[in-house]
Amino acid sequence: MPKLKTNKSAKKRFSITGTGKLKRMKAGKQHILTKKSTKMKRNMRRATMTDKTFEANMHKILPYL
Repeated sequence: MPKLKTNKSAKKRFSITGTGKLKRMKAGKQHILTKKSTKMKRNMRRATMTDKTFEANMHKILPYL
C-alpha cells in the first residue's frame, strides 16, 4: 500500500495535544481590526480545540500527526 500524503496547509494550521485532540488558532485576527473590540481581539489570541464533527476528517488529511 502506498504512503498517505499529508495535507500541507492543514499541517501548518493544526497541532495535536497530548490527549489526541486537535488544536487550532481562532480566525479573524489578520485585518479589519479597528471595528473589533479589544476584548474580541484578546480572545482571538488564544488557541481552541477543533470541533468533534471535524476530527475524523482532519485525521484523514493528517495521517501522521
